[in-house]
Order: sequence, then C-alpha cells, then structure tokens
Amino acid sequence: MTPRLPFFVYGTLRPGQHNHAAYLLGHVAAEEPAVLPGAALYAGPGYPYAVEDSGAGPVHGELVTAAHSAHDPLLAALDLLEEYAPGDPRSLYERVVREVTRTADGTTAPAWVYVAAPRVAERLRASGTLIRGGDWSAAPAPPPAP
Repeated sequence: MTPRLPFFVYGTLRPGQHNHAAYLLGHVAAEEPAVLPGAALYAGPGYPYAVEDSGAGPVHGELVTAAHSAHDPLLAALDLLEEYAPGDPRSLYERVVREVTRTADGTTAPAWVYVAAPRVAERLRASGTLIRGGDWSAAPAPPPAP
C-alpha cells in the first residue's frame, strides 16, 4: 500500500501557478512553505526539475497535505501530470520519499517529491540551466513547453 504522505511541490503546482488551480485547489487540507535539501533546481521546457545532489540546495516549494479522501486520486493524477510510471525508463520524473523542512519552524516531514528521472538528471547536470537560489517562482520566466 502506498503511504499517505504530503507532497512537496516546487514548480507549476505551487500556489499562483497554473497547475495549482487545476490539480490542488479544493483537494488539500494544508499548504505550507518548505524546502528540499540535497537537490538542485533546473529549468525545463515550461516547468522545473529537482535533481538530487547531496551538496546542493535547497529547493524552495510548498508542503501540501491532501484532504484525506482526495489523497489517492490526487496521487494518481499527479503521477499522470508528471509523466511518472513506476519502472518505466521513459518517465520524466521519479516519485520518491524525501525529508523536507518546513520554513516556519524548521521541523522536517517525509513527503512525496517528483525528482528528475536518472536519464533526465544526467542530461540536466551536463547541459541544463541551473536555477540559482532553487526557487522557480523567483526565477526568470522559463521557456515555453513544447
């Protein structure tokens, strides 16, 4: 059984971004600012990628707790949005459990995080555009999605 963990979002699912209203609005019990240590943020075509890197970070975002009845349908919807299929080497992201830190009080919590899949991460490390400061909402406008 998949654990009912909160989600750490750092791109188009953050409040004020276009996928927040489409996927999260009305389906969450709480949202709070948080950071993901040990990851770098790279610009993608219309959306960012968190790339795991123990010496990097943090990536800024929100810790989103789904309403109890909405968790499983939301997890499935986000897997589709992020083009994540367990075990599929064509996945753009991997959904992993990572500790995130709430910025308000410094406490940590395990959360689902979509990070760049290995082949995507390798390409981004080699030739991607690093988002300095790890905050996509504060970065210059990303290139449009194809």
